[in-house]
Amino acid sequence: MKVDLCVIGAGSGGLSVAAGAAQLGVSVALIESGKMGGDCLNYGCVPSKSLLAAAKRAKVFRTSSPFGLQAIDPKIDFVKLHQHIQEVIKVIAPHDSAQRFEKLGVHVIREKAVFLSSKILQAGKHKIEAKYYVIATGSSPAIPPIPGLEAVNYLTNETIFDLKKKPDHLIVVGGGPIGCELAQAYSLLGVKTTILEAFSLLPKEDPEIVDVLRRSLKEDGVQVIEGTQVTSISQSKKGITVSLGKKVIEGSHLLIATGRKANVEGFGLEKARIQYTPRGIEVDQRLRTSQKKIFALGDVIGQYQFTHVAAYHAQVVLKNCLFHIPAKVNMKALPWVTFTDPEIAHVGMLHSMAPSNSKTLQWPYAECDRAQTEKETKGFIKVTVSPKGSILAVSIVGANAGELILPWGLALGKKISLRMLADVIVPYPTLSELTKKVAGSFYTPLLFSPWTRKLVQFLMKVIS
Repeated sequence: MKVDLCVIGAGSGGLSVAAGAAQLGVSVALIESGKMGGDCLNYGCVPSKSLLAAAKRAKVFRTSSPFGLQAIDPKIDFVKLHQHIQEVIKVIAPHDSAQRFEKLGVHVIREKAVFLSSKILQAGKHKIEAKYYVIATGSSPAIPPIPGLEAVNYLTNETIFDLKKKPDHLIVVGGGPIGCELAQAYSLLGVKTTILEAFSLLPKEDPEIVDVLRRSLKEDGVQVIEGTQVTSISQSKKGITVSLGKKVIEGSHLLIATGRKANVEGFGLEKARIQYTPRGIEVDQRLRTSQKKIFALGDVIGQYQFTHVAAYHAQVVLKNCLFHIPAKVNMKALPWVTFTDPEIAHVGMLHSMAPSNSKTLQWPYAECDRAQTEKETKGFIKVTVSPKGSILAVSIVGANAGELILPWGLALGKKISLRMLADVIVPYPTLSELTKKVAGSFYTPLLFSPWTRKLVQFLMKVIS
């Protein structure tokens, strides 16, 4: 089979490339040996957010007293919860299905892809020769080398959504985004839950931001143990025994959430002379591998492992392959969100990496009227700016933080000034007032300075 473009992997990035190319009249082969839609649809974003939606509704039942409603402890039907998650996947799945892509004109091949050389690829009985290849094979759960782990039944994000029975005690190894989200969700669903983290929760986030979430996790019943090393794991009468040196924790279920590893093995990358490490395939800023007509994107390059990054990478690849535009990846305005309660969102550099002369602005949710009406006063927005007001970093912890981060990403990406955000008319009462107020706070000292006061008083005297 000779095609213009061959895409390996039908996750977010691969599907975006295949759909875009096919709709532009390019001949495309799409190879996927697993489930269409990849990790995001089947084991990641979609099922986890469906679970979190149920968990947050359960919390509403328990926390309604301040609104004059009788608080109750809801009964959780884990069979129906499982059905809810699978139904959401089922509704979205047709958009990622082989049938849809075949209608677009894509040759969908449900086989394992293996490079025979840099120019020819084998997929089942098919030998494919393409002008360009795109590797979008994603990532898998990274399993740490803990003694005894291989001998017990443990869960990952690929298996935890199959649960149809309430766990007695879920032990989560890993305090990153996946670990925090799932631990809090199951705790809100009435499950005893413990997080074990070798360092600190969400190490990429600002410590002030993480403090808010840490308190919330504990309020929601999650036992958080940080700075601890798991020395061994074994099966016990109660289920799973986790040893932390001298301390032992017993639970019924164990979730390993210690990060992701790039799927680079078994694709014949060596035969194609594609350079890679266990961390991922090496690419340049145009996402080209060591073979300039073979591109790689998304999780497999081992950088920012987010669905929206893979979709963005797809745009860069299409510009390079189809339009011969030397487009480069620019992550200056990359946003990310952790969908805990409260949510955490960030865009820009890390606050700790900002120059020493930068300025930090903060505005609490408690000083936003809409947050007061919703009793969602936990959290704040934190903005780091240059001395002249250029936006460098933004973090938000609080209700709907993921929705509130968008204008900040736009401002960073398009170099929109802090002044424009301060001057925008925001509908009242909305959480968007947080953006306007924190932006305006940069100019408050100048606006009400002694110099400005004197200027106004002078103008009032001389102008009739």
